[in-house]
Amino acid sequence: MGNDSSAGGRVISRRSLLYAAAGIGAAGVSFAAGWSVHGQLPAGSDRPTIGPPPEFPGSIDLYQQTYRNWSGEVSVDHVWTTSPRTPSEIVEIVNWAHLHGWRIRPRGKSHGWSPFVLPAGHSGAGYLLVDTTRHLTALQVDTGGSPATVTAQTGVTMDVLLSQLSARGLGLTANPAPGDLTLGGVLAIGGHGTAIRADGETPVPDTTYGSVSNLVLSLTAVVWDAGAGTYALRTFHRDDPGIGPLLVHMGRSLVTEATLQVGREVALRCQSILTIPQETLFAPPSRAGSQSFQSLVLSSGRVEAIQFPFTRYPWVKVWTVEPTPPPASRPVSEPYNYPFANTISEAQSSSIRRSLLENPSSTKGFMGSEFSTVVSSLESEGATDVWGPAHCSTLYVKPTTLRVTANGYAVLCATHSIQRVVNDFTTRYAQLIAEQASRGHFPIQGPIEFRVTGLDHPGDVNSHRPQHALLSALRPRPDHPQWNCAVWIDALSFPGAPHSAQFYERLEAWMLGNYSGSYASIRFEWSKVWAYSEAGAWSNSSMLTSTIPEMYTSGQPSGSGWAETVAALDAYDPHRVLTGPLHDAIMPTQTQ
Repeated sequence: MGNDSSAGGRVISRRSLLYAAAGIGAAGVSFAAGWSVHGQLPAGSDRPTIGPPPEFPGSIDLYQQTYRNWSGEVSVDHVWTTSPRTPSEIVEIVNWAHLHGWRIRPRGKSHGWSPFVLPAGHSGAGYLLVDTTRHLTALQVDTGGSPATVTAQTGVTMDVLLSQLSARGLGLTANPAPGDLTLGGVLAIGGHGTAIRADGETPVPDTTYGSVSNLVLSLTAVVWDAGAGTYALRTFHRDDPGIGPLLVHMGRSLVTEATLQVGREVALRCQSILTIPQETLFAPPSRAGSQSFQSLVLSSGRVEAIQFPFTRYPWVKVWTVEPTPPPASRPVSEPYNYPFANTISEAQSSSIRRSLLENPSSTKGFMGSEFSTVVSSLESEGATDVWGPAHCSTLYVKPTTLRVTANGYAVLCATHSIQRVVNDFTTRYAQLIAEQASRGHFPIQGPIEFRVTGLDHPGDVNSHRPQHALLSALRPRPDHPQWNCAVWIDALSFPGAPHSAQFYERLEAWMLGNYSGSYASIRFEWSKVWAYSEAGAWSNSSMLTSTIPEMYTSGQPSGSGWAETVAALDAYDPHRVLTGPLHDAIMPTQTQ
């Protein structure tokens, strides 16, 4: 492969490939410097807009702004938006919406694919976005109690939260790779990282190997007060059965503040390994050795594997707890230590996408060039082996990376089944890719990615009778206590890749059938892409109304399944003010 890859008359430059190489596998983040900022239209502007919110409180900021999700698949112009300064202003806004028949959608950093805010093609009429990122960012760390805690408003970013904790020697066992996410967004969808308890590892007290939501000790949400006949703020503690539906709520509620317990931050060594062939890493369990995915996970506890289609060697990151810097490691004191992955402009990203969509057969060369630039860039940037406080290597995706779409699934299983899970997937995935390539189709123009986490065990938190996060993909299955981890699987591509909807539909149907019985179970990753039909994602009505409820009801105690959880959310918001169109499809009221 030379320095340039031709694609339908366009040239994907080596430099663009360099920028794209890792960002495509890291699953993207939200808009920031280097990407277009969607301008605001203040209330009263004479430019054409949708109808303004009637009698909106004059003391609260009101303007129109384009809403766009991470991949750009959802883009709604001039949506009415507000930036409340305080939680009490949020309550005022929600009560205004109730009286005037409008709906409210929380907006953070727009990192996500699922259209829980608004779907593609929506006009935005009748919806008001509440931007929490401008003012609702207060944060306080308390090291005086046991456990230590952090109390933060939900507009604060994970970058700020983790840096503030680290300054006090505190941190999380696992966190999402992007730091430009709001705490509210992370809690809404059960944000996670990659970590299980490694062989011989002593867990850090007051931490969890599950999602960030499992660390919540209390939260404050806007809920309906039937006695007063208005919406009001209410604080729920972790031992309150009423908190269960709110710990992961998919945007069906509006949480203004949360208190999380936190533990000591450990030092991690992060090694990038690029020499393990995929047939070794993802080998059948009967042939799996010390370099198998499962073996690496069990020995270190923290692994991410990125496999570029049509290439042989995955990019494997292995984190190990190391109190002191190993001689071969480069000490780091800040996050984001892969600059080559995080310096791509919107124009470059769009150009790469255009080129691949115009000439899909260039996908093979693109994947090969991506892997080559990962290898060369890790070496040239001294990022192959780094060591430092945990957040310095677990935060590695910045806002300026490649814009891709990503489906996502959590496969619940026993740790001794991890290798079978990844071997099953990579085998079937390779078959489908080869079948499509033989027809001249290249529906997948990005890598697949694997991570592993523990589950959301309420006993991890310091509470008398801690409640489960009822809608967390990491909620344990009491009927299968041997399932003690989740393998997270993402398959990435560019939006609009030809034949991708049909490909994903077949892949998803196979996954639902394969990971079943006593072997494993599958749940959708709320922030990603799922429920495929030939029409695309989130369009399979059977999955929306039957498969998803089954995922959160099977194996659970009576009274704590999907129907009961949705009923509780309805009781908190009986007028469906805090509801989007996708919620109406997944969580319809009995009268709908």
